[in-house]
Amino acid sequence: MISFGLSEEQELIRDTLREFANEAMRPIARDCDETAQIPQDFLDSVWELGLTNTQIPEQYGGGGEERSTVTNAILLEELGFGGVALAIAATAPNAFVNAIIDHGTDEQKQALLPLFCGEKFHVASLAVLEHGPLADPAAPLTKAEPKGDGFVLSGKKGWIVMGDRASHFLVVARNNGGVDAFIVPSDAEGLTIGEPEKNTGLRGLTTVSIELERVSVGPEAKLGGSNGCNVRAILDASRAAHSAILVGACRGILEFCVPYTKDRIAFDEPIAKKQSIAFRLAEMHIEVEAMRWMTWKTASHVGQGHEDTTKQAHLTRQYVSEKAMWIADNGIQVFGGHGFIREYPVEMWFRNVRTLTVLEGLAGV
Repeated sequence: MISFGLSEEQELIRDTLREFANEAMRPIARDCDETAQIPQDFLDSVWELGLTNTQIPEQYGGGGEERSTVTNAILLEELGFGGVALAIAATAPNAFVNAIIDHGTDEQKQALLPLFCGEKFHVASLAVLEHGPLADPAAPLTKAEPKGDGFVLSGKKGWIVMGDRASHFLVVARNNGGVDAFIVPSDAEGLTIGEPEKNTGLRGLTTVSIELERVSVGPEAKLGGSNGCNVRAILDASRAAHSAILVGACRGILEFCVPYTKDRIAFDEPIAKKQSIAFRLAEMHIEVEAMRWMTWKTASHVGQGHEDTTKQAHLTRQYVSEKAMWIADNGIQVFGGHGFIREYPVEMWFRNVRTLTVLEGLAGV
């Protein structure tokens, strides 16, 4: 029998993160957008929740809790409700850490995972996206040339989350006819970190580009060692995470619109009584529910290593991105002219949703 009910543990996690989103995220989301920065005390408070280190095995210094990709999708939805940029910042290390846990050699785990088990917020980022209209993270232009026992990396990556403070990058590159991921320290010779990018949305979240000019790395830098890794699995986990954050953002838009339509009076009655508004809100609710079920299914496939995961992740990502934009746009339409001014957050949510739908590798389940 299939059940969509949450376990007691999942309900506790959801309720805890929902409270955190309401009290610690929503009140500062606008200021973060305006100032284009996220306060360190927020990152420290997130770190104390243990969203990263509790899922790292005990032998590497973590809490050793069993990782559940579905549970992670649930918590990402709650964080997305609090604010998209803040949600990505809060879980910035997870995509890198999960890739090391899932695909790294024991030596790579021993060297890297303890970095994320300390008392201070620590960042390492995925470097999968490249600038260009036809860029495909699964078919990068960045290349890795074998040199002796190691490799020489050349190329450019963009939209790297908090790359200005990352200790390592996981760089996806072409290698001998295939695609591999390479662990590159941020201080590697030949690696240049660009200035913070100016984005339409996610303004509070610092993203940078990096340029690799014949960066030499040893054989230990190749994720998974001589066996390599499944780069598509890393991208699948990222797409599930992005979808979960978008579900939370869309739920936030809907829950913000409903009270407004009940209070906004036009022609002597609340606009919620207008069929055009009521039907639109009902459709928004239906789509949020559908997006959630698709996201949970994809997260489950990621966790089980299902053979159909890439197809499922792509379909979910495509559907959620399309409907998220529709919901964000309708959020503005419900508010009319007020939807375009900064007095209300719907214009910020629209920008954030639009930006996240075209990016990859910012988070992971």
